Amino acid sequence: MSPTPKSVRPKHKRRPSTADSTHNVTAYRVEASWDKRPDKPVVYRTPDKRKAYRSARELADKAAYVIVQEHTGWDVWRTLDEFDGPALAAARRTAERAAVDQARRAAQEAERRLAEAEARDAEHAALERLMARPPVPRDATGRVTARHTAGARP
Repeated sequence: MSPTPKSVRPKHKRRPSTADSTHNVTAYRVEASWDKRPDKPVVYRTPDKRKAYRSARELADKAAYVIVQEHTGWDVWRTLDEFDGPALAAARRTAERAAVDQARRAAQEAERRLAEAEARDAEHAALERLMARPPVPRDATGRVTARHTAGARP
């Protein structure tokens, strides 16, 4: 049996692809640098925008200056956001200090009010003890020992 010539064989036809064959240029880049080591920046690339912003926030929490960029094609990047990590850390520290100072002032004010209330209660208790004693006649000094007999002086 002789092999069939190529001209007789059925031709293989490729089906046209309906998918877009262009490369996806959607990418995000996060660049972080620190004042302590400006020559060693951290560069993080991802196609996911949320991951890029999450890593940018984490790096900014570590006091880094962070730049979030979007790829526009042909290795050109467009800046989307900048996070000044040292400034954010300083603002967070001042806010924490202010909260601690406010809590300390509130505790001191509560202690002062508590001390005033205790002094007032002690004064009322002493007055109640004085008013609970029965009236007695005057001493030789002419002083009244119970308050409610003061109005009955001759």
